[in-house]
Amino acid sequence: MSLRIFILLMLGLVLVSCNEDSKLEEQISKVKVDFVVERFDRAYHEAKPSDLAKLKQAFPFLFSKHIPDSIWVERINDTLQDQLLKEVKKAYPDFGDIKKQIKGLFQHLQFYDKTFSVPRVITLTNDVDYRNKTIVTDSLLLVALDNFLGEDHEFYQNIPRYLVKNMQKNQIVPEVAEAYAKKYTFQANRKRFIDEMIYHGKLLYFKDVMIPFKTDAEKIGYTEQELKWAEANESAIWSYFVEKELLFSTDSKLASRFIADAPYSKFYLELDNASPGRLGQYIGWQIVRAYADSTEENVLSILEKEPEEIFNKAKFKPKK
Repeated sequence: MSLRIFILLMLGLVLVSCNEDSKLEEQISKVKVDFVVERFDRAYHEAKPSDLAKLKQAFPFLFSKHIPDSIWVERINDTLQDQLLKEVKKAYPDFGDIKKQIKGLFQHLQFYDKTFSVPRVITLTNDVDYRNKTIVTDSLLLVALDNFLGEDHEFYQNIPRYLVKNMQKNQIVPEVAEAYAKKYTFQANRKRFIDEMIYHGKLLYFKDVMIPFKTDAEKIGYTEQELKWAEANESAIWSYFVEKELLFSTDSKLASRFIADAPYSKFYLELDNASPGRLGQYIGWQIVRAYADSTEENVLSILEKEPEEIFNKAKFKPKK
């Protein structure tokens, strides 16, 4: 077969695949999803102490029974709370664009999981508790908007820079998608490095399917430059993991070196400072993508597969 014919065949396959994806997305866009975004942050900011009973009636799950009303009244009158809520109001005078993206996520969830029930969507603040930016239950989606004010915001001065870079508007929906991914993902084994890589790879692959309108950089929380670095060095990263016999290691330090949030990945080489953190997640993502491409299994089925099966059937080969 001549090179020209081979190239034409490959282009034809790509065009067919893109056309099929386009048809699927068109079908998903017709899924009916109705919800309103309830702005608890705004309601609390505008409330007077006399409005507390109404707020508790409308949002009982946001008010702990162990906290007396006097504390909530103090918060209503607190100047720091007032400043926090003003900043949220300034950053999010309207939530329409984010609501549109959340709707897209819900449409995909409904399409792939017929039992999915659209939750109440509520925005609020949580005193910049950046470890709990979003909370998902069967009936609720809570989004703490004070965690998405932009990486240069004055409230974030004492938070590590590698975390702050993702505290911005374009990360709301990826954060929500990850919260849902964790609900759907099951994995009995998470002792070895490869187990952790594939677990996080599943979460990222879930985003591929459920929020295809987001870029790969947004899905993983990288800058475009960091993503390009990971793609350009994919083969070298994989070779390092294989040659150092890390894949099946149970060394708990590997998670902090290559899985957990960090300013960079720790190969203990000169390139460390140039690398983004969480490269173990990135490689796990590519393994799960390879498995999905080779098996064409449903996303929800993939999320329940054990890492051994995914790794063996993926026959992953890094980009050169």
